[in-house]
Amino acid sequence: MSASTKLSTAVKALCYLAESYPDPKSSTQISNRIGANASKLRQLLSMLSKQNIVKSEKGISGGFILTKSPKVLHMQEIYCAIEDRKAFHLDVCQSNGENVTETEKFNSYFVDLFADVQIDIENKMRNITILKIMESLNIPSNYDNK
Repeated sequence: MSASTKLSTAVKALCYLAESYPDPKSSTQISNRIGANASKLRQLLSMLSKQNIVKSEKGISGGFILTKSPKVLHMQEIYCAIEDRKAFHLDVCQSNGENVTETEKFNSYFVDLFADVQIDIENKMRNITILKIMESLNIPSNYDNK
């Protein structure tokens, strides 16, 4: 699953949990609602749980519940919880012995460029909260109303 797909799926799931708060939702309920593969969704929810963004309640009426207010939960935090590598990753190739310095210069240029782009992306994501996303899509949040 690509980084953008994982992030989009996680955000959709978190919006649904904020909308349905305080009622826990099973991974099957969430996957049916947001149109995601249940197995991949469980993996994402597990990662989000490890970062205390959601928690799992056991039992017949159990499921996942949001633990952070949509007002403060931002995309960068979600992204860092579910991704093990940066959006822009450069697998630096080794030169074949010819033009070593040119290859190294290109590699260095792109490593620096991708690092700058990554910083810009993460700074932008810090300003986008789950609540802002929900408001832009006219989805009501029950999280701060209970």
